[in-house]
Amino acid sequence: MSTQAQLAPILEVGGDPLRTAMAQTEERLRAAASGHGAVLGGWADGTLSAGGKRLRPMLVYICAGEPVSEAALCAGVSVELLHMATLVHDDVLDNADLRRGRPTVYATGGRGAATTTGDLLFSRAFAVLVRTGDADAVRTLSGASSALARGELVQRADAWSPGVTVERYLERCELKTARLFEAACRLGASLGAPGAEAAGALADFGRRIGVAFQIFDDVLDVSGPVERTGKARGTDLLDGTVTLPLILARGRDPSLAELDLRRSVITAAEAEAVCDRIAATGALEDARESALGHVRQAKAGIAGLGLPAKQQQLLDLVADGVVERYS
Repeated sequence: MSTQAQLAPILEVGGDPLRTAMAQTEERLRAAASGHGAVLGGWADGTLSAGGKRLRPMLVYICAGEPVSEAALCAGVSVELLHMATLVHDDVLDNADLRRGRPTVYATGGRGAATTTGDLLFSRAFAVLVRTGDADAVRTLSGASSALARGELVQRADAWSPGVTVERYLERCELKTARLFEAACRLGASLGAPGAEAAGALADFGRRIGVAFQIFDDVLDVSGPVERTGKARGTDLLDGTVTLPLILARGRDPSLAELDLRRSVITAAEAEAVCDRIAATGALEDARESALGHVRQAKAGIAGLGLPAKQQQLLDLVADGVVERYS
């Protein structure tokens, strides 16, 4: 299912307030990338204009409630800037040529251009958020940023390892993905109508949705195709990134458990062949069920908050949209 098809029900229910907030987000992202020289600004603008679901700022606005305040808008833009910064830096670490079906800054401009672009986006994220004047908001995003860095270290430490457990994998999902979803929901709640009383429960909703999002992303890396994911099938295998489908498949197929990824999965064709072997074990279905469990827990965790009906419906739609990515 396309990104637009996934987001359409959310925007329809959110109506003009959510559509306006998302349109303002695009304008402010472009503004954040400008004014830093033609070359660097061009790389940053190209990265931001590549699009994406903008799911993290959307979560900020949904959790904030209506009307979307200036502080919530700053938080939404800052969360997306931080997210985009991590993607640019990830592409450097992964030597990635494609992101969302387009050449990466790393592939086009080289390591220096990509590193500097990511640094700019990181700095702009906090420059935008500090306009809220809310120290707790800055601490929330700073904590998520630190978690992202720790998650990257965990991923690097586990690269090509045959001994990565499900628990270790989920720890990485929490750090690299879920903590930013958690921060988006916490920022929206604390800066918006729900307030600090609901911030913890909404943050937990974001954390669980983030874990499910990452699991589904890892399933899609195995199942493909590139037209849908924007990257070659089996990219994680080529990077040595051990994900849940591979962990589960290793437990069912002894030949996969004995496979040396570093030496045996070097080409795109070899990666696709291993993807087929992983799929044949039934691991994709079990990984998907694991993600669905997190989605169910996320929805159950906010059911008793007494949120306005529209806000509850929007959060449920976001949770269901994570599942629809796989469909």
